[in-house]
Amino acid sequence: MVLIIFELTKQQAENSLAAKEKDGKAVASALIDILENTAYFSETQEQLTANLTLLRNTAIKAGMKSLFDRCLIAAKENIDPKEMNGCEWRFKYNTEDFGSSEEPYREVFFQPTAFLKQRTLDRLAIEAFKCGYKGFKATYKAFEQSMRKGNESSTAMINPSDFPQQPIELECGEWHCDSSGVSKIMKERVEYACLHPIMPVERFVNIDTREEKLRVAFYKGRYWRDFIASKRDLFDSSKIIQFSGLGVSVTSKSAKLLSEYLCDIETLNPDIIPETESVARLGYIGDGRFSPYVDNIVFDGGANYHTMYSAITEHGSFDKWLETAIECRNDSLTAHIMLAASFASVLIRRIGGLPFFVHLWGGSETGKSVALMNAASVWGDPEIGKYIQTFNSTEVGSEKTAAFLNNIPMCIDETQLIPRDSHGNLKFSVYKLAQGVGRTRGTKTGGIEKTPTWSLCILSTGETGIVNNGAGEGAVNRVIEIDCSVGRYVIKDGKSMARRLKKDYGFAGKMFVEALEDLDDDSLYKIYDGYYSKLQEFDVTDKQSMAAAMILTADELADKFILKTGKHLEAKEIAEFLKTKASVSLGERGYSHMCDWVALNANKFKALNENTDIYGIIENDWAYINRAIFRKASSEAGYDDKALLAWLKHENLIQTRGKRFTRGKRLNGVNTECVVMKLPSGRNEGDEYEELL
Repeated sequence: MVLIIFELTKQQAENSLAAKEKDGKAVASALIDILENTAYFSETQEQLTANLTLLRNTAIKAGMKSLFDRCLIAAKENIDPKEMNGCEWRFKYNTEDFGSSEEPYREVFFQPTAFLKQRTLDRLAIEAFKCGYKGFKATYKAFEQSMRKGNESSTAMINPSDFPQQPIELECGEWHCDSSGVSKIMKERVEYACLHPIMPVERFVNIDTREEKLRVAFYKGRYWRDFIASKRDLFDSSKIIQFSGLGVSVTSKSAKLLSEYLCDIETLNPDIIPETESVARLGYIGDGRFSPYVDNIVFDGGANYHTMYSAITEHGSFDKWLETAIECRNDSLTAHIMLAASFASVLIRRIGGLPFFVHLWGGSETGKSVALMNAASVWGDPEIGKYIQTFNSTEVGSEKTAAFLNNIPMCIDETQLIPRDSHGNLKFSVYKLAQGVGRTRGTKTGGIEKTPTWSLCILSTGETGIVNNGAGEGAVNRVIEIDCSVGRYVIKDGKSMARRLKKDYGFAGKMFVEALEDLDDDSLYKIYDGYYSKLQEFDVTDKQSMAAAMILTADELADKFILKTGKHLEAKEIAEFLKTKASVSLGERGYSHMCDWVALNANKFKALNENTDIYGIIENDWAYINRAIFRKASSEAGYDDKALLAWLKHENLIQTRGKRFTRGKRLNGVNTECVVMKLPSGRNEGDEYEELL
């Protein structure tokens, strides 16, 4: 049937066009009849398209293209579309048509409805691709703009984006970007990367890592929304699907195309997409700048730290904050130290010190938490859960939080929330946090994560001390613990102070950082070294002296620049809270503990006691302790038995046999390896131990 119509149409066209010289009207009338018959008798769209294309090509060959176009218009008006077996007036264009004529573009432009226009556009885009002509949609957009006299700014682009209310106009290359979404010609069909408008609108370059992220905007629900994501996630088809949770129309099938689209658009518009410096943490960021007190910088960190970052801000009145802060500072020496330690946090990096703790512990209703709020108000919102956090976190979480805060103090309330082991010891390493360096961890892809670092002061409160009995000297050295027992208030009117601090905060931190910029290192070291030397006059460790000197230096500078009371801490005032060299020693603490343990278990050191277990015996101020019992008692208290025995041997507090730490002793007729430990003079079986029975 198709061949018959082809031959008939070809013969009629040739006969009619051959009569051109004789009668132009007759030719036009005959051509209109041919077009009408072709539309009426063609049974399929394929037949109609083939016949119309043949007629058009014959007219072009005969030089009668304009006559053919007028006849086509007349034929369309004469025949009812219902009589065309559901077919449409279509032509099959060639490469020359797409590249040199307006015909295909006019066919799209003059479609009566938006639906027919989009469908025609997609169909012709596929045909153009088959012919080897790429960029049909982009060319059509230019044609449409010229027909409608669109904005002139887009003429500089080959294929500009055409999203509704778009925040920025971008070059789209081979992608078609309009109100229907983002699409691309793939072989013989149109494939959609996204069913709604989406585009990168801003590029962020992290100051620390130089990693680039993009702010991606998408149009959905009649307004634009946006999110920030790393290029690694956006350009990876296996990861980009996660953004479906934010409202982006992406599936496992379209993920590859969407990733490809975003990568292409970002690459095609290096100078159009604005670039902004970004940071994922607080504190010093190089060149003397301090986050968040930097103009034209954006936070690009994770959502879990966005609340804390937003909390570091100014609110209320500086004068009112100053009045409240000074009042809290004057309430007690403890509150004064806590406030000074908050300022000291930013000095650690400048002076080159190590992170340290200031921990307030004791009963409730003493104002510990309010003193912490006063210290936190220097930098931002002191409400619990915003800037101030709790200890209900993992070790990894604590490290990441410290790295995020970087230089401003880490404020933690309620240490009783820290998980404990079966022996009641805290599952929290003070030493690791006070080291200032996190653990090196691998990535899922086989690489190594950037090792987190920080230089700050950790301010904490709780009902008990933060250092375990068996903690190493390094941990004990890094903590200044202040006993706030019941009756020893820290803040007098805690409720009123807390209410006031929640209204006015965040001014002093920025002022202090700016003031430090004008202070040269030599002047800073001179103040610090002076306090350190004074603290060395007391029987305290070097590291405790270093931490205390930081606090004293900060207090003097904060009073000079901000508080302006003329009063600041003296070395002798803080020295009473510092640990002596003996109290820090792990061996001294372990030995003291084991002596107390022997005293508490004196009834089990009777050789003839048949009513209880025998731990050993006591002879002439020497305790013979079963080796296994010694190991158990020391480890339960948090002390490493080998380290403790080595110290005891060095101090001649145990009797040994050769290289061993033990000696043999017959207990109830059984030879037993025992730790033979010297008891403090005056302690023997006949006096204090009898009193415990």
